[in-house]
Amino acid sequence: MPRPLDDLRVIDLSSNLAGPYCGQILADMGADVIKVERPGTGDPSRAWAPPAWGGEGTLFLSSNRGKRSLALELGTDRGQEILHGLLGEADVAIQAFRPDVARRFGLTEEALRPRYPSLIFCSVTAFDPDGPLAERPGYDPLLQAHGGLLSVTGPPDGPPARVGTSIIDMGAGMWAAIGILGALRDRDATGRGSHVRISLEDTALAWGAYHLQGTLATGTPPTAMGTGLGMIVPYGAFPTRDGHLMIAAGTDALFRALCEAIGLDALATDPRFATNPKRVEHRKRVETAVTEATRPLTLDALEARLSSAGVPCARVRDFGEVASDPSVLDGIFRREAHPTIPDYRAVAHPVVTDGHRPEPTRPPPAAGEHTEEILREHGFAPNDDSVEPLSRDTPPPRDGLPSRDEPPSPDDP
Repeated sequence: MPRPLDDLRVIDLSSNLAGPYCGQILADMGADVIKVERPGTGDPSRAWAPPAWGGEGTLFLSSNRGKRSLALELGTDRGQEILHGLLGEADVAIQAFRPDVARRFGLTEEALRPRYPSLIFCSVTAFDPDGPLAERPGYDPLLQAHGGLLSVTGPPDGPPARVGTSIIDMGAGMWAAIGILGALRDRDATGRGSHVRISLEDTALAWGAYHLQGTLATGTPPTAMGTGLGMIVPYGAFPTRDGHLMIAAGTDALFRALCEAIGLDALATDPRFATNPKRVEHRKRVETAVTEATRPLTLDALEARLSSAGVPCARVRDFGEVASDPSVLDGIFRREAHPTIPDYRAVAHPVVTDGHRPEPTRPPPAAGEHTEEILREHGFAPNDDSVEPLSRDTPPPRDGLPSRDEPPSPDDP
């Protein structure tokens, strides 16, 4: 089945997570994505393990499918010659280097635009490259802290807690892909390329949008509430005899249905709790009553009662339960042919169009796996140290993290 980006070529110069995740989204949509990696070590995230599968860190596996890998040393004349040969035939280029490293490699809008006027050039940065924090490192938890998310995550009165996935990195990758798609649409109309810039800082602030606006409106910043939400009551994970059930009674009608389902008829008719703003005002009283009613029940019994009453709820599951759920395995999980990992599966592209989810094309590549193939396509031959042809039979070293002189990327988990 044709894919919307089947005729596009993308040069993915990024590493770690945000940029690669963007490249994977474009690959899932059909683009030919060439992942440029440093010879020898490849993308640092290959070594971020355990957990690993087939010798590769699972973070790398989850953000690099559908790509071909070219091992190339960008800091050499030959590497630069090959890079510009690729850029001359590309539609999109993605880079996520620190600003000083991007300048050193000539990967800036000012350097590329005169040579490639129709190129969509995407820069993923930690902060505004023209701002006072431009050279600060950009690790996901640092941006969660800087952007306020750590202050609202975790139990009330407890220590700050990191959101349990790399939400800033993956979010930046999603925003980058959206920006690239918009720039491609604009190029279709004008013939001109664009510079799409996404920062991890802006991504963090975007995730906190309603918290920021609430703070501006009231002058009071929100605090951590565990599974709760400051503007809705009851809304959170409530205990049972054998687990927790997330309950989202977001309307007055749902609150009354909840109360009737768990034997709190008096609470449902109490005028102090008749509306959501009133329940927010009396949060502790409402949550204590609901907790006392749910705690004696089993998880199955409470879930059955609330589901029958039409009250939104979901049991709190660990990833072992999620990964063994038949509906998940038959849904977003895809089995992919992998040359070294039997029964390899991956979380597929989440967008379904006209009932179809993109099928997998190729598994995440070994470092430099497609070097010779790509170079020959562009009229080059791997005849010096700027390139390093590898195959899955000659994997890159697995002796720890890359050397300290590797140019870091701003998007780290």
